[in-house]
Amino acid sequence: MKQNDIIAGLDIGSSKVRIIVAEPDGEQMKIVGIGTAPCDGVRRGIIVNLEKTIEAIGSALHDAESMAGVELNSVFVAIGGDHIRSLSSRGVIGISRASGEITHSDIARAIDAARAIAIPMDREIIHTIPLEFTVDDQPGIKDPTGFSGVRLEVEAYIVTASVTLVQNLYRAVKKAGLDVKQLVLTPLASAEAVLSEDEKELGCLLIDFGGGTNDLAVFYDGSIRHAAVIELGGKSITNDIAIGLRTPLENAEALKLQFGCALSTLVNSEDKIPIVGVGGRASKEISRSVLTAIIEPRAEEIFGLALRDLRRTHYAKTLATGIVLTGGGAAMPGIIELCEQIFDMPVKVGRPRGFTGLMEITDDPGNSTGLGLILYGMKQDQFDSTSNEGSILEKILGPFLRIFGIGKRP
Repeated sequence: MKQNDIIAGLDIGSSKVRIIVAEPDGEQMKIVGIGTAPCDGVRRGIIVNLEKTIEAIGSALHDAESMAGVELNSVFVAIGGDHIRSLSSRGVIGISRASGEITHSDIARAIDAARAIAIPMDREIIHTIPLEFTVDDQPGIKDPTGFSGVRLEVEAYIVTASVTLVQNLYRAVKKAGLDVKQLVLTPLASAEAVLSEDEKELGCLLIDFGGGTNDLAVFYDGSIRHAAVIELGGKSITNDIAIGLRTPLENAEALKLQFGCALSTLVNSEDKIPIVGVGGRASKEISRSVLTAIIEPRAEEIFGLALRDLRRTHYAKTLATGIVLTGGGAAMPGIIELCEQIFDMPVKVGRPRGFTGLMEITDDPGNSTGLGLILYGMKQDQFDSTSNEGSILEKILGPFLRIFGIGKRP
């Protein structure tokens, strides 16, 4: 195993930290290691305790390195949280060469022009994603490379984040002994692992059901068109269980994972489950339907907020393939059926594809973001290996140019 071939993804979630390590295996990636650690230093996707976050990253890093048998130097890192903002922008340039042929450097210049927008000083751009190009008066072009024209225009989707929170994320990763190769928006990473090209093209809503938040992304015509964050997640359900059943948080989480169900019609009311009392109080037994009665309203609220956000966009009626639900919360029984009832469209659990090696890791939708970071990193490395020249901007945009079929290919 060559050090330069190793790609690692770091997903710092509100309930746990995951580091997944992989190496190339033909056209796929082979999973060679994973490390996880509980994390109490992150709330709703934002670091609130630096030391606890550093400790969790260090613990996950140790386990991942031990399993993979390598020492990691750098990782691709997922970023999410309610500080993420997005907007659309357009960039226009002229083609001055005599032939009028559009090259990869022209595409990069057009995207650079789209990035030249006024944003508050407390925010920074983390992604500029080309959606489509217009050459002279011909719109709707996905890859203008080789076209002839005198005017190139790009419509871009720009994602920004809080400067302070980004700096804290970099600091936590650095102090844990790693360099950040690149920050990647959480739903973009998850989409790399779980969405097919048809789903991106025909339209779908990706819901990444995490511990602290639900990250949403609408894909249509091959590109991301909208992203949002619901500030509720699996931890909200755990807290409801702890309060409703008067049981410690640890037991509430265990109850959710072992007996939880999001739809009351799927539960037998005669089934009994044990409840540990809080503060030394006596344990007891209750009907499983009582637990479901606590979980279902919160899950309904989460999906209701997601539906309301979707209806604010122009894509609510264009999602031909429906909804793809991933993240740790997607594994709960009844969650798919409840989501289908609320959205009135087909829903499926998105599990990562395109991997070999430790295949049990791909069975857990909670690993979608970490595995998606690896696929993103693979495209970045492929782009770099075929780009000996080019600006810094071109190298930053490399994976997006490859994701959307633009520019150089191996």
